Amino acid sequence: MPTCFYHVDAFTSRPFSGNPAVVCPLHAPADPSWMQQVASEMNVSETAFLHPLSDGDGRDFHLRWFTPTTEVELCGHATLASAHVLWEQGLVPMDDDIRFQTASGLLTVTNDDGLYTMDFPAEPAEESEVPLALGVSLGVTPTWVGRNRLDYVAELASDDTVRRLTSALQALMEVPGRGVIVTAPSSDPAFDYVCRVFGPKVGIPEDPVTGSAQCTLGPYWAGKLGQTRLTAYQCSRRGGQLIVKPAGDRVFISGQAVTTTAGELR
Repeated sequence: MPTCFYHVDAFTSRPFSGNPAVVCPLHAPADPSWMQQVASEMNVSETAFLHPLSDGDGRDFHLRWFTPTTEVELCGHATLASAHVLWEQGLVPMDDDIRFQTASGLLTVTNDDGLYTMDFPAEPAEESEVPLALGVSLGVTPTWVGRNRLDYVAELASDDTVRRLTSALQALMEVPGRGVIVTAPSSDPAFDYVCRVFGPKVGIPEDPVTGSAQCTLGPYWAGKLGQTRLTAYQCSRRGGQLIVKPAGDRVFISGQAVTTTAGELR
């Protein structure tokens, strides 16, 4: 039986911007090696695979994420895309919350007339020494460097520096952890901060828009700016906007999504 898939642009309301994800709704668990092969074939930042929980009430699903090269513990944009597909295809009523069981625990997504909000775990970063490979890869001196269980975070002097950054990907491969997040305060009053995210070790040279990075950046900028609601712009080539609300050990991340392609795996 063919498996349906949906190509969704997340953290945007316009096709061909934001972060593309492929979503594969399944009826039952699938073989991880097959899922990895599909993700490699799709060749987007993440391909998501979900199936209903046998003991759920119709809005409970198991969710896994694969990059072209490996499975990852946490992914924001493909979670947003997965919820979008479930609502858009009528698999879950529009007014119902969706609950995903994942490697990072329970993640909930709500729908407010097309603005989706994800309830994610906070992943605050602790100040850290700068690894030699990080300094080499960035080619600039950060004003602050921190690390959490997933990534390094580097604040740079300005958003212009973040935008102009050309990282040395081979050097980034030597930085411990999943990837590197760079950030700076925004000079555009429409946003509080900007960011970019590099993850060549997990098969993503640069991620277009990264929901999971806000689990770190939200608490960081909330503390630095004294705000409980933040607007962020990820200034990759495709670009994307996020609303971020840190709340203790959780972070609420909001954005939109649009489906660009639907097809079948045969």
